[in-house]
Amino acid sequence: MSYPGYPQQSGGYPPQQGGGYPPQQGGYPPQMGGYPPAQGGYPPAQGGYPPAQGGYPPAQGGYPPAQGGYPPAQGGYPPAAGGYPPAAGGYPPAAGGYPSQGGGYPQQSGGYQPPPGAGGYPSMPPAGGGWGAAPGGYGAAGGAQQGYPGGPAPGQPMPNYPGATPSMPGHGGGAPSHSQGPAAPKGFRGSIKDYPGADPLRDVEVLRKAMKGFGTDENAIIELLGSRSNKQRFPMVAAYKTTYGKDLFHDLKSELTGNFEKLVLAMLKTPSQFDACELHEAIKGAGTDEACLIEILSSRSNAEIREITRIYKAEYGKSLEDAIISDTSGHFRRLLVSLSQGNRDERETVDIALAKQDAQKLYAAGENKVGTDESQFNAILCARSKPHLRAVFQEYQHMSGRDIEKSIVREMSGNLESGMVAVVKCIKDTPAYFAERLHKAMKGAGTKDTTLIRIMVSRSEVDMLDIRQAYVKTYGKSLYTDISGDTSGDYKKLLLKLCGGND
Repeated sequence: MSYPGYPQQSGGYPPQQGGGYPPQQGGYPPQMGGYPPAQGGYPPAQGGYPPAQGGYPPAQGGYPPAQGGYPPAQGGYPPAAGGYPPAAGGYPPAAGGYPSQGGGYPQQSGGYQPPPGAGGYPSMPPAGGGWGAAPGGYGAAGGAQQGYPGGPAPGQPMPNYPGATPSMPGHGGGAPSHSQGPAAPKGFRGSIKDYPGADPLRDVEVLRKAMKGFGTDENAIIELLGSRSNKQRFPMVAAYKTTYGKDLFHDLKSELTGNFEKLVLAMLKTPSQFDACELHEAIKGAGTDEACLIEILSSRSNAEIREITRIYKAEYGKSLEDAIISDTSGHFRRLLVSLSQGNRDERETVDIALAKQDAQKLYAAGENKVGTDESQFNAILCARSKPHLRAVFQEYQHMSGRDIEKSIVREMSGNLESGMVAVVKCIKDTPAYFAERLHKAMKGAGTKDTTLIRIMVSRSEVDMLDIRQAYVKTYGKSLYTDISGDTSGDYKKLLLKLCGGND
């Protein structure tokens, strides 16, 4: 299936007939005249190496012997099933998708599987007008190279291979930067998936039609945005400007209002753009939303945090670290600065002896000391890997007879206490942490809509199904039910689309 203005590029993914993967005639495995070459090719024929009548491969009785010689019989080269191209689970990889580095957007099982006959996603227009031309977008201005988006330039290693640079980060667990072994693959746990055959040029026609004339067709906007993944929504911004010469954000702002407007605009930004914007809003003006700062910085991977800090500097002319330093103080400031470095160990392996040692250090710095050594808590909670810290918390419980959260509450106060507790909760069980954040945003008088929008948008393609499970288990009601009872109108409809269903 192809669409006008949305061409299938040669070398894209999946590739075109002829020269793609798996290759056609003349590709690999080779056809006649491929490798091994015809007589007179390389290795040389008669008189070649090893010298044997008839060249290489040698005649019967030569080296190696004919029976089972070269090329070998079935199971030899090219190999039989399970060889090259490999069977399921080979290349391209099965569960885990492509690329498999964490920190890609979005991290999900199976990666992006284009529909049969589609021209790959996102198909890029010819150089000089790619969807990635927007600041902070995917790829540099002038469009991405042909082929797999975010992929390497010709002649560069593929992203899975050692030494390659990960693709643009997004909301995911992040891949260990120096892992000793890959994490076990986990199925896709988001509520929003790629829409088969999505075309940004056609999608912006729907948006334009919904906003043109008298009144706005909100249902058309809800249906469209609620059924596209972020990497399918974001290209609409550039496609709209290309097609109509107008700014999509400006037009939506003029047509929509209130929380529905905020939610729609949030969905059209990349994850890192949205996070940078939320951090800026949390810091600027009178008062600081400390919980927002901790929520974002404690739940994102190193690659995501580095991308957020890059966008923050580009958008607001000030580094995120400087903004944090100017707006916070004391040990809480140190905690945020440490988290904002994006230097947490991300290995999946756990050294139990080191975990016991860290648990003893935390005990000595808190419960077993007059006063508290906050810097020791900071050093361990911000630098160690999440699997390692989960082991540390277990060892701490065995050693002190008290949960680490309770110890922090006893030893600390104010923003530092709430910040440290949030970091511990997020590391222990991220979906349960977000379920609690959502519940607090909706319970009681009034709704903290900023928190509700941020979590629903940012986790919809990461772990929304796990958050829903944790929510119903903890609070006895489904997240869907509570959103339905606490919000209304178009805002509610789009939030429920992000929720993905009732439990």
